[in-house]
Amino acid sequence: MASRERNALGCILAALTLSTTVGAASAQTFDWKAHEGETITFLANNNPVATALLKHQDEFEELTGIDLRVDSYQEQQMRQRLLTVLNARSDEVDVFMTLPSREGMQYSAAGWYADLTPFTTDSVSPDYDFDGFGTALVDAAKFDGVLTGIPLNIEGPVLYYRTDIFETCNVQRPESIADIEAAAKTIKKCDSSITPFASRGLKPAVPYTFSNFLHNMGGQYMRDGKSNLCSAEGKAALETYANLLKDYGPPGAVNYSFYQLTSLYRAGRSAMSFQSSNEFPSVMEGGERLEDTAIMPLPKGDGGSVPTTIGWAITISAFSGNQDAAWYFVQWATSPEMQAKLALEGIAPPRQSVSQDPAYKAWLEDQPLRKQWQETLDELAQTGSSEVGFPIIQNPESREYIGQAVNQILLGEADVDTACAAADEALDALIARE
Repeated sequence: MASRERNALGCILAALTLSTTVGAASAQTFDWKAHEGETITFLANNNPVATALLKHQDEFEELTGIDLRVDSYQEQQMRQRLLTVLNARSDEVDVFMTLPSREGMQYSAAGWYADLTPFTTDSVSPDYDFDGFGTALVDAAKFDGVLTGIPLNIEGPVLYYRTDIFETCNVQRPESIADIEAAAKTIKKCDSSITPFASRGLKPAVPYTFSNFLHNMGGQYMRDGKSNLCSAEGKAALETYANLLKDYGPPGAVNYSFYQLTSLYRAGRSAMSFQSSNEFPSVMEGGERLEDTAIMPLPKGDGGSVPTTIGWAITISAFSGNQDAAWYFVQWATSPEMQAKLALEGIAPPRQSVSQDPAYKAWLEDQPLRKQWQETLDELAQTGSSEVGFPIIQNPESREYIGQAVNQILLGEADVDTACAAADEALDALIARE
C-alpha cells in the first residue's frame, strides 16, 4: 500500500504536464456573470490556504456578481459543522474544503460530494487549464470514478529548526531520527527556557505528523488486513514520537495542533517544530524567524525517508441547490491566476505552470528560506506517501485510536505494549466493519 502511494505521489510533478482537453464550445460561451445575483455559502477551514484565498473575496464577487457567504472555523470545529450539515443532507453549505487523504473515501461512500467531472468539461473559462493539474494529482481526489475535489495546494509536515540555537548549543543538523532526540537533549541542557522539540499532540491531529515517523522507521499501519501498530517498527515509532513530546515538548503537548505550534515557534520559544509546510507564511509572519530558521524533511530512519505528502481540495456539496454558481467559485479559486497569487503568499502551488512562473521564482529567490521551503516541498512530492492513518473508509476514526495510543504513552497512562495492543484491538474492529 505504502509503496504504491509513494510511487503515485512520486509521479505527481512529472504528471502535472499531462493533459485533458476542454471543449472549445464551452470555452467560447463561458460567461463569468452567468450567475450574477445568486448567493453561495463556503464552509472554510481557518488555515493559511483559506486565509490567503479569502483576502481576494471581493475580486470574486466583482468578477461574477455572486454573493459569497463565508462560514470559517478552526479545523476541528469546521469538521463538526460539516458533518452536521452533510448528515442532515442539508443545502446550507454549497462549497467546502476537504482533505481527500482523510475523509475522501468516507465522504464519497456516503454520497456527500458532487461529481465535479461534468463541470470541468462543460462549464469552464477558456483560460482555466484543467489539464494543468495533471492526471496523478487529480486522480488522488477521485474515488470510484467520482472527482471529489480540485487541488488547492500541496503540503506535508516538515522540520523547522533554529539555526542560531543549534549554533549556540553546538548542535549539528539532524541526519536521522535518532539525531533529533540527541539534539533535543543537548538543547534542553544548553537553554532550559527553550522548548527543544514540538509537534502535534492533539489526538485527532497526531497522525499527520506521526505517520512520517512510522514510515521513516519502517512501519506500516496495516499488514495482512490487520492493524500493525504492535509490530517492532510500530512500537518504536510510538515510543519515539511520544517520548520526544514527553521529555522535550511543551507543557500541555496533548492539546497542540498547528495553531499552537506556529505560535510557539514564531515567538522564538521552540528550537525544533515538526509541523505543516502549509504554516510557512504564518510561521514567518513578522519576519523574526526569516533569518534564524532552516527547513528540511524529517530525517531518515531505518525505513529511509518517506515524507507525508497531501493537499487540501475544494469541493461542492452533493446537497447544494446552487451547484452551478458554486462551481464558479471553485473554478475561480483554483484558476491559474488565483493560484499564482496564492503562491506569492506562501501557498505551495499544485499547478506546474504556477511553480514555473517567473514571478513565483523571483519571490522564492528574494528570500533564501523561501527557496529552501520549496526545495523541501519538491522532495516531499518526489518521495512522499499520502497514507495518514489507516487506508479505510473510517480513516477519520482510525486517527483517534492512533492519537490515543500516543497520548497514553506521552501522559504515562500506559506503556507502549499496552497502548499499541488497545489500539490494534479497536482498529481491527474498525477494519472488520469495512
